[in-house]
Amino acid sequence: MAFPVLYIPHGGGPLPVLGDARHKNMTAFLRDVAKELPEPSAILVVSAHWEESQPTITSARQPELIYDYYNFPPESYELKYPAPGNPSLARETHRLIEASGVKAKLDDARGFDHGLFIPLLLMYPQAKIPCLQLSLLRSLDPAQHIALGKAIAALRDQNVLIVGSGMSFHNLREFFVTSEKSNEACNQFDSWLRETCGESKLSVADREKRLIEWEKAPAARFCHPREEHLLPLHVCYGAASAKTPVARVAFNGDVMGKTVTALAW
Repeated sequence: MAFPVLYIPHGGGPLPVLGDARHKNMTAFLRDVAKELPEPSAILVVSAHWEESQPTITSARQPELIYDYYNFPPESYELKYPAPGNPSLARETHRLIEASGVKAKLDDARGFDHGLFIPLLLMYPQAKIPCLQLSLLRSLDPAQHIALGKAIAALRDQNVLIVGSGMSFHNLREFFVTSEKSNEACNQFDSWLRETCGESKLSVADREKRLIEWEKAPAARFCHPREEHLLPLHVCYGAASAKTPVARVAFNGDVMGKTVTALAW
């Protein structure tokens, strides 16, 4: 049986692990979701905070942390997540991507950004499971990201947990707006997203077409002025589509005043 795939929100910088009240629902979800899963042999995270011209995989044995957030309390920069890397899995991921006809790279210098270590501090706080990151593509092309997910789908058969770490709503200015118009736009896109990924009556072709043409969704560009926090979902869908194309809603709740969704395949 193929291992689950998750698209999760990682919240605002380090706030989820600092006890921020606006993240309490999301924090509770992340703490609980890992308990529902079998133990993975490794975790591959596609983070919204890493883009390269071609797919790139962390390959260090012991990656350091990248504190890629700013103006947070001093303790934010003292967080630790000493999970080991997995060079052999990195090479296998590289091989799978290149076998799909796409050139890929290994990077033994890059560390783990907060798109990995913030949610995993909540999900797997022991930091014992080997981890690696896979970059997004600077093209931000949705079809390319679905294809990238399809290329690495075989990792599910090796008990690798594939995690897309982003946010289903990511308009930073609007997180601080509580107007009815702002919330309605967020909810319209959220409903479209849940329907697109979770409606069992949709064909695989129609589901993929909707994800590729996501900009046609209600309030799409309002919710994602730039799509880097949505595209990890496309990689997840690609990885899941052959065996489990219909997602279930794993979380749908308030994060910083906006409705945010997590999906599981």
